[in-house]
Amino acid sequence: MTNQTVVDQQELAQFLDQFTTAVDFQQPIAISGDTKLEDLPEWDSLAALGVIVMCDTEYGVSITGEDLKSSVTITDILAKVRLKKVA
Repeated sequence: MTNQTVVDQQELAQFLDQFTTAVDFQQPIAISGDTKLEDLPEWDSLAALGVIVMCDTEYGVSITGEDLKSSVTITDILAKVRLKKVA
């Protein structure tokens, strides 16, 4: 579901920082909005749970496992968060 919506770079940078903390990578890894979740070495159910909790605590929105399954990139997750904040 790669989202072609223009993303504010400051918003994306903040989201990437929070995502990195939520996933708790064991080794530093360079990520961007275009990073595919399946390419992340530590993307598993525990990492997904961390992102779900992050979205709830930092953005006040409920992201589901299905939302994450349908996301290809990190920007896709941010797009879902933005949509749910508006709704």
